[in-house]
Amino acid sequence: MELMLLRLVQCVVLVVVVPRAAAAASSVVSGSCDNNLTAGFVAVDLPEGNFVVQSPYDVPEDQRYSYDAATGVRTFRVYADDKPFNTVTATNPRTEVRLTGHDYSSGVWQFEGDGYVPAGTSGASVMQIHNEDAGAHATTMMLHVYNGTLRYYSGAAVEERVCGRWFRLNVVHDVGASTVAVYVDGRRRFSTSVTPSASHYFKFGVYVQHHDVSAVMESRWRNVTVYTKPY
Repeated sequence: MELMLLRLVQCVVLVVVVPRAAAAASSVVSGSCDNNLTAGFVAVDLPEGNFVVQSPYDVPEDQRYSYDAATGVRTFRVYADDKPFNTVTATNPRTEVRLTGHDYSSGVWQFEGDGYVPAGTSGASVMQIHNEDAGAHATTMMLHVYNGTLRYYSGAAVEERVCGRWFRLNVVHDVGASTVAVYVDGRRRFSTSVTPSASHYFKFGVYVQHHDVSAVMESRWRNVTVYTKPY
């Protein structure tokens, strides 16, 4: 009789506890998980010459950027009081890669990479889709880090507690639909409509923004790949 009662109690506990655990997990993680984000896409050729570095013009590039061929890690650093990347621009300091050779104006394009932002970095853009529009807004999308949170520009939170860990970032730009979707570690975290432009390209690194700026900003990237597919 005592053994039967014990088994009954164990069953009751399982029935009560498991649904609560599942509910708690679903309330913490939002967005659907997709582990096959590149299905249907084709990776474009990205030789090292396509990774063009923009860094403060008055210091040697290797003081702000390094590439470890053994690990594939690219490290970007910029200081809040650094100079722009050339003498004719009034833009904020940056150390970024501008991916060349694959500017695009149609189809669906995807940026993929593993990113790492050290704790303490704040007020920096770490990835962006730039455009060639001569208007007031030169970017289609930017992802900024402010005080540990990855944000769409300075607005909507895309991913909290992003600093101090490696994360997988996928950004999908549907040019014809004028939409961008952002995935972090395979989960869809943000999507929005964007302003059309004649041409676009990807950038990543660190680019000083306008508030909550730390004295030094850094990001690291590896396994950067660009994919595309036609309509």
